[in-house]
Amino acid sequence: MSSPQPPDRFYKATPVFDEHTLPDKLRNAHQTKAGTWGVIRVLEGRLRYVIEETQAETVLTPEHPGLVLPGQLHHVEPLGAMRMQVEFYDHPPALDDEA
Repeated sequence: MSSPQPPDRFYKATPVFDEHTLPDKLRNAHQTKAGTWGVIRVLEGRLRYVIEETQAETVLTPEHPGLVLPGQLHHVEPLGAMRMQVEFYDHPPALDDEA
């Protein structure tokens, strides 16, 4: 029987994408499944994160990751050259940036 992951451990991550390889699926409205949280980690550059329901926009940077709640409809847009990855959790993740 597997034990639950520690709060800082994700169970899956996407490949690292840049402004050229970022899939259309992430550039258009999509959502995580029920019970899945996502953390958008910008490794270099900047990325616009938009929550569809409220049209709230946040600029993500290496110092400021983005939290995606289960089932939250959202999309991202590169702001120039960037590298990013999404981590997936089966529990609320502890973020480096709790601002």
